[in-house]
Amino acid sequence: MKESKKLLTCFLALALIMAFVPGLWAEETAMININKASVEELSQLKGIGPAYAERIVEYREAHGPFKQAEDIQKIPGIGPKTWEDNQGRISVE
Repeated sequence: MKESKKLLTCFLALALIMAFVPGLWAEETAMININKASVEELSQLKGIGPAYAERIVEYREAHGPFKQAEDIQKIPGIGPKTWEDNQGRISVE
C-alpha cells in the first residue's frame, strides 16, 4: 500500500509539473513584433530590459517601422549578441 501511495504521489507531482512547463516555455518563445510591441512585451526578449525596450519604441516612433528584424541592431547598445540570442523571436510583420 505504501508503494502505491508513493507512486501516486510521484505521478501527481509529475502531472503538475508537466501542466505548467508548456505555458512557461510558450511565453519565453513567443514571437514579438518590434514594430508593434509595447515596452513590457519588448522587455521579454533576452538581454532587453525596460531601458532598451523604451529605446526601441522611441526609435520606431522617430524613424518609422523597422524593415527587417535585424534592424533592431540600429538601437544603441543592441548588437550582434543580442540579435543572435533573439533572432528566432523577433518579427516585423
